[in-house]
Amino acid sequence: MSKALATLKGKARVKRAMWSRRAQEYEQKINSGDLLAIAEVVRDLHRTDDQREQSYSERQLYEAALERLTREVAAVSGIDEAGAAKQVDEVLVARAA
Repeated sequence: MSKALATLKGKARVKRAMWSRRAQEYEQKINSGDLLAIAEVVRDLHRTDDQREQSYSERQLYEAALERLTREVAAVSGIDEAGAAKQVDEVLVARAA
């Protein structure tokens, strides 16, 4: 769990491949169930308020990854999903600051 949260703190690594290819890779990572891979997707697709807006498909993938990561954090930490969402959000906001 700590490795996944540390992954969220890292710098986003967005490949220069076409979006359709990156979307496939992100989808595979989300469906893999690997917590670190899911954290990478959340990190790479997270946008702060001052960054460009996400496309619909980017937002869908981001929300799917965020939801799965939040559920995993809740299950492992023994807290409710709202608390887990707050914990994940705090890490993402701290990274952006």
